[in-house]
Amino acid sequence: MSAPLWPARLHHLCRASAEPERLARFYGALLGDRVEALAAGRWLVAGRGRMLVVEKGAAAAAVPWFALELRDGGHLQACRGALEAAGLRLEASPSPLLAPGAFAVADPDGRRVVLGLPSPAPRAGAGLSGRLQHFVCASTRLEQMLEFYCRRLGMIESDRVLEGAELSAAFLRSDPEHHSFAAFRAPESRADHHCYETDSWNDIRDWADRMAQLRIPLWWGPGRHGPGNNLFFMIEDPDGHKVEFSAELELMPKEMPGRSWPHEQRTLNLWGPAWMRS
Repeated sequence: MSAPLWPARLHHLCRASAEPERLARFYGALLGDRVEALAAGRWLVAGRGRMLVVEKGAAAAAVPWFALELRDGGHLQACRGALEAAGLRLEASPSPLLAPGAFAVADPDGRRVVLGLPSPAPRAGAGLSGRLQHFVCASTRLEQMLEFYCRRLGMIESDRVLEGAELSAAFLRSDPEHHSFAAFRAPESRADHHCYETDSWNDIRDWADRMAQLRIPLWWGPGRHGPGNNLFFMIEDPDGHKVEFSAELELMPKEMPGRSWPHEQRTLNLWGPAWMRS
């Protein structure tokens, strides 16, 4: 039995760092967003449709939790009931940005998925358009992750990548956008990247020009993904975590069946070389 998650959208995520203030100020400068000190040594980076919480933590836990926004209180209670009935242990929400009633569950890699309703939005910076859209991880236990996120949490598989008969990646959606979460097979379990979805190809140009002004080199791209069909480029933050800027991500109705792609570079970048996790 899966939770009635649809529709849910990525609301914010947490970046952990040995130097949280330094990392928060990097993101504030990168995105043109407001940076604010929170309680317990945390920092908030808030912009147009995007928020990050930055806290002290080990590099291996670069994204210890992420938060999904549900439709309303009834939706939240329905998800809570379904997950309790499925035998999952519900934990207190670690997020300072959600209203009372939010809760978390741990995925097979120990990362917390937080479900809740947003508190009133904090004052945001006025940087370029780019809504926080998805989070991706790498995992040594990809099949267990797919079991958890689809058949327990209630996400829907949009695309999978296969190396022969072996699963090497899965892209999952919780609303009509192609993926709000994805996982790649890799030699170690870790955060992979998070993504800001822009309004058009021209926005990708503008963000790339901003990277040039900040003297931040593009790490991968520009290119076009096969799964999702979106235009993209990626950079690295000071801790080596990847950050994606994307445009024109594919929309898929809830009932649209998932598809399969071969494990090859062209799947991950129709335009050229790819970042192959395994």
